[in-house]
Amino acid sequence: MRAQFDHEKLDVYRIELQFVEWSTDLLSGIEPRKGVRIGEICDQLDRASLSALLNTAEGNGKRRRQQRAKFFDDARGSVTECAACLDALVAKKVASNDEIEEGKVLLVRAYSMLTKLVSIFDESGLLKEDEGEYRVGDDVALGTERLSGIEDGNE
Repeated sequence: MRAQFDHEKLDVYRIELQFVEWSTDLLSGIEPRKGVRIGEICDQLDRASLSALLNTAEGNGKRRRQQRAKFFDDARGSVTECAACLDALVAKKVASNDEIEEGKVLLVRAYSMLTKLVSIFDESGLLKEDEGEYRVGDDVALGTERLSGIEDGNE
């Protein structure tokens, strides 16, 4: 029997590991284009994918619920950062939506699992948001009264 840490048993950890492998292949296949700077995006995608993986592993090793929730929440933030990096590669026209689709599917799965883990271990209830419409521009409508007041200059 192979020695195994507890975090290696988590489905989310295995998905994040799969994303690291997938993104490494994606990045190795991207051809630099003259006049298009992508080094920062590629570096950020590599670092964010590792951050998600490492925060998940470390969070699962914590004994205190609030610490676990924090690490899982940090991992979730890194997952969204990875998604933004993939979007940036498409926007810079060095990858297509079809090329990043598999990665996005992995990221959505990881994000959903991490959200559930945060909600299980976070006792403060910080995850709760009011439903609302989010717009950018002169008429900003946000999902919470507090945020709306800040945006309107009332706070």
